Amino acid sequence: MTSLSSGESAAHPDRIDTSRPHPARMYDYFLGGKDNYEVDQRAAEQFMKAAPEVREGVLANRHFMHRAVRHVVAEGGVRQILDVGTGLPTEPNVHQIARSVAPGTRVAYVDNDPIVATHSRALADDPDTAVVLADLRDPRAILDHPEVRAVIDFDRPVALLLVAVVHFVADAQDPAGIVATLRDALPAGSYLVLSHATGDVHEDRREDAAAVYNKATASLNLRSHTQVLDFFGDFAMVEPGLVRVTDWRPEEVRRPDAPPIGIYGGVARKGA
Repeated sequence: MTSLSSGESAAHPDRIDTSRPHPARMYDYFLGGKDNYEVDQRAAEQFMKAAPEVREGVLANRHFMHRAVRHVVAEGGVRQILDVGTGLPTEPNVHQIARSVAPGTRVAYVDNDPIVATHSRALADDPDTAVVLADLRDPRAILDHPEVRAVIDFDRPVALLLVAVVHFVADAQDPAGIVATLRDALPAGSYLVLSHATGDVHEDRREDAAAVYNKATASLNLRSHTQVLDFFGDFAMVEPGLVRVTDWRPEEVRRPDAPPIGIYGGVARKGA
């Protein structure tokens, strides 16, 4: 999960801001990681008061990503992955999941947080993996980045991962146009894997939860099922379609008292 700071240049996100909570570091805290600061911890604890199920939610989102990556590699035959908004490394990482199915799968990680880039480079020191410091709000710069191009051949199918990142793009920043630019660059046979927070599940708490991010480096923009589905454009949805991440091809039965998770997830394929 990346962050998108409105106060920094989208093209040159090279400054580590420790004065405000950072969504990637908050996400790391939710997952039980240690790559976060006190400011992130305070914001994360405040968010958990508004949304007590958040830790289960981020784990469910992570597990959705695992299943989706295995699907596009094992069943879709994709051998290239562009992961935008990768977040702080959490094992198993995308390249580990993909290569457990198909060794040699090439992966380009993209995030706009220098901390994420530094940690990711330490884990991915091989010629089939790139770690790029770039911003989702400048999709053309991602697509044209020489390190991305060194790993990803856009003449062959690519799996584009936008996992828990587009909800940090405000409507005024044209998220639909950003996602469309990335989608349009993919050849036939490519996949889009996308997850997105929603207020559909806990409507009574959506304002309190979103307010926590008002002081962070990026706002949280909760969107409806219809709005999230639109990000897939004319790509063909893979069954079961756009559903809560816990319901996308689950491998385990959820416990009866598990809280509903307010994150949609889906996988879609680009046709000929």
